[in-house]
Amino acid sequence: MKTVETLNEGLKREYRLTITAKDIDARVDEEVKSIAPTVRMPGFRPGKVPPNLIRKMHGAALSADALNKAIDQGVKDLMAKEKLRPALQPAVTLADGYETGKDAELTVALEVLPDIEAPSIDGLKLERLTVPVDDKAVMAKIEEFAAQMKRFEEAPKTRKAATGDQVIIDFAGSVDGTPFDGGTGEDMAVEIGSGQLIPGFEDQLVGVKAGDEKVLKVTFPEDYPVDTLKGRDAEFAVTVKEVKLPAASKIDDDFAKSLGLESLDKLKELMKDQVEQELNGLTRTYMKRKLLDQLAAAHDFEVPPTMVEAEFNQIWQQLEHEASHEEDPEAAKAELEKDREEYRAIAVRRVRLGLLLSEIGQAHGVQVSQQEMQRLIMQAAQQYRPEDRQRFVQYVQQDALAAAQLRAPLYEDKVVDFLFDKAEITDRETTREELEAAIEADDDGHVHGPGCGHDHDEKPAKKAAAKKSAEPKTAPVKKAAAAKAEDKPAAADKKAPAKAKADTDAKPAARKPAAKKAAPAKK
Repeated sequence: MKTVETLNEGLKREYRLTITAKDIDARVDEEVKSIAPTVRMPGFRPGKVPPNLIRKMHGAALSADALNKAIDQGVKDLMAKEKLRPALQPAVTLADGYETGKDAELTVALEVLPDIEAPSIDGLKLERLTVPVDDKAVMAKIEEFAAQMKRFEEAPKTRKAATGDQVIIDFAGSVDGTPFDGGTGEDMAVEIGSGQLIPGFEDQLVGVKAGDEKVLKVTFPEDYPVDTLKGRDAEFAVTVKEVKLPAASKIDDDFAKSLGLESLDKLKELMKDQVEQELNGLTRTYMKRKLLDQLAAAHDFEVPPTMVEAEFNQIWQQLEHEASHEEDPEAAKAELEKDREEYRAIAVRRVRLGLLLSEIGQAHGVQVSQQEMQRLIMQAAQQYRPEDRQRFVQYVQQDALAAAQLRAPLYEDKVVDFLFDKAEITDRETTREELEAAIEADDDGHVHGPGCGHDHDEKPAKKAAAKKSAEPKTAPVKKAAAAKAEDKPAAADKKAPAKAKADTDAKPAARKPAAKKAAPAKK
């Protein structure tokens, strides 16, 4: 193999590789020997087919396979010989006009990782803001939890349903007199005013009482996921079976027992642990951002443009998704364009900090163990349909890039923990409000985010309102939404949790904001 460097500019490299016809032909011979024992041909015993006949039968396929293997090996040899550290997968192009039996000329283009001097970790100083957990915070958490577990109790038969009440109904929906899939159900609980159903459905239940029958007239939203129902007028024949009143949850031992716990004291213990975890998370977020600020201030080096572009595209795609669900999507996107360069600067910072953390980790022997990696893979596999989970596991095990992307957040956390151990830390007790305000002020004053540190949403402060309404004003029937998800390619079809899936059955026009369904998992 002959190698000629044709470009060496900044972090960009380009090479011309020539793989000789002799090398390719030798690989074809190896392929022939490899498959010979399995080839079957009339007139010959198994494994006794002459090599020249195998070449005649499978020559084109064998030559293509041999060429691909020669190219793969050639690129690997190039990386080793030139001691290249590619930022992303090299782009390999076979010259036009290649013919079997001739030399193959390739162009290999790539960007390399910059040479980074071993980052100094001496002199790191951090302040750890801590918040003590008191009874008031624990009770506030319990009250918040109790409010989410709203209970309803039976109302008098003559009770006319009002906003805030719950009605139990049977329903049958139709469009132009024809029933549609998912439009019927029994014993569905509807909280009037909850906004869980398409506009107009809940409002028409105000004033009904047990035993009433009523036809509700509604219009499906224009963004409804089922094409045959978008913007269509529909009717739901409803039978009211029961009206219930909201009941206040008294926080006592009985409330705790309703949750399967022994007593209120046990519930307080559990809630105290949860509050501590939340506060510890806030403390870590604040410390991590201050740590990254110090690293960013002390290091400035060129970063691979392709990595920046990939990072920027990921940020921009999410922002455009959010803007598309504003009341005026076009205006929101136009406003977003004004800050394009600020977001690109965020992408540069993320990549640079990601490379720094990686360099620090490698220099100090930080590793993700095989056991930790297996746990990550199995956790990620749970997001997929049961029949797709094993395929996902095999995919990650065979694809180095996919494995690296899965490993990155845990690796970053381990490097950050290593740096915390090396830093000089002073503790200061504060309140939750002050800690949250410090994090928010940090957002407003700086541009944050390492290459793989996506646990904070770094955005220019003046764009904070851009996320105000990431959800559409209308949303699909839950059952229809689940069915639409099934239409996606299997590899990307992530299933909802079992409980959420059960909730999709037999409910008309239930609202499930598309933004929530489509948004990526928070990192």
